[in-house]
Amino acid sequence: MQRVQTDHSCRLFSVAQTRMLEHGAMAHLPAHTLMQRAGLAVANLACALVPHARSIWIACGPGNNGGDGLEAAVHLQHRGFQLHVTCLGTPDTLPPDAKASWQRAVAAGVQFTAQPPENADLCIDALLGIGSTRAPEGEMARWIASMRACGAPVLAVDIPTGLQADTGASAPSCVRADHTLSLLTLKPGLFTAHGRDAAGQVWCDDLGVSDATLSPIATLGGIAQPWPDHYLHASHKGTRGDVAVVGGATGMVGAAFLAASAALHGGAGRVFVSLLDPGDIAMQPTQPELMLRAWGDLPVEGLTLVCGCGGGDRIQAVLPQLLVKPNPMVLDADALNAIANDPALQALVRQRGDRLPTVLTPHPLEAARLLSTETSLVQADRIAAAQALAEQFQCTVVLKGSGTITAAPQAIPVMNPTGNGRLATGGTGDVLAGMVGARLARGMAAFDAASMAVFQHGQIADQWPQHLPLTAGALASAVH
Repeated sequence: MQRVQTDHSCRLFSVAQTRMLEHGAMAHLPAHTLMQRAGLAVANLACALVPHARSIWIACGPGNNGGDGLEAAVHLQHRGFQLHVTCLGTPDTLPPDAKASWQRAVAAGVQFTAQPPENADLCIDALLGIGSTRAPEGEMARWIASMRACGAPVLAVDIPTGLQADTGASAPSCVRADHTLSLLTLKPGLFTAHGRDAAGQVWCDDLGVSDATLSPIATLGGIAQPWPDHYLHASHKGTRGDVAVVGGATGMVGAAFLAASAALHGGAGRVFVSLLDPGDIAMQPTQPELMLRAWGDLPVEGLTLVCGCGGGDRIQAVLPQLLVKPNPMVLDADALNAIANDPALQALVRQRGDRLPTVLTPHPLEAARLLSTETSLVQADRIAAAQALAEQFQCTVVLKGSGTITAAPQAIPVMNPTGNGRLATGGTGDVLAGMVGARLARGMAAFDAASMAVFQHGQIADQWPQHLPLTAGALASAVH
């Protein structure tokens, strides 16, 4: 069993792949082996989480996830815990493996109750597993409400009930677990969309079955790789990469300066800011290192371009000139909205995408506009949406949000494990765009530049002092 941490990369597998692995293992193992291993793993983790617990409630569903809970009950009964076991299935309706676990539980002296206890020191959610796509209802929904009201920590078996294992989409009545023990494989839905809120701390036990023969549908990050600070003595500002931020229309210049500040702190040697409203050209007193240029005076050659931050409608007019340049490019915010509304711009992005480093950084609404769909559909399957954008534009795509996904054509997507709700404030996306731009300017490949910048962006938020607010400006200054 391993605790999933942000500094280790992990392979993520779909429900279909997990089922394939499970069926292959069952063909070579004695009957009931995997369920017994799963129950033992659940019991061991429960004991580690609440070693001094007096009572444990195990809520078992009508399928094999319930069987895992029943197996856990056998071990916890032997270890002397006071158990409250509720089960939505009966020996006549349970699948064969789960029925065998029921019989083992009865033989071990486990007592079943019809209703949840009023108090418990730990609740174990073994209601619905990875195969279920239905929202909890009826008695199951009432038990989930009891878990929420109990106040005790919740351990989910394999997946929190009500959460979709492949996508992270959740039902309103989804279990909110403090810990989730993922069995056989790690599932992507635990780490994106609503998954991180529903799953809590994720653990994984492969039950002694190797996944080496499978190709993952995504990987979980764990790529904290700051720039090595080994500069040649003979280096100068021109050897560390140049970034130009093009954006900042009237009333939105702050977005451009946030991106530029992040690029500067991210290691770029020189950073230009090209505001789209000439009337706003002035020195930025808090960041005198930034060099301001009117759009017509920007020396584009050799620059990595970060386009769209605060660009408003004005960015539409300059994109045709920029997209044909051979420069590495990050397209964010209003640049993405302009591209979504203009088939000619979309064609230019595709033309450069397969030959020039190009990174698109949409949030879900911007992604929906680019895909001509609804935000809810993007969020319903974030991996698929990110991959569709990458294929459509032949670019690296960063689909922002909980469990940000970095995708590229013919690449396994990377799901980011860092970051938290502190990033849900204006300007943090501009900061990320500048961070990606700095890495591109230093010569990093687009996919690596994007995924590593995303990781560091979230890591800063995770390490931020709890008593201090995190603003976008402070986030940009903390980039290193």
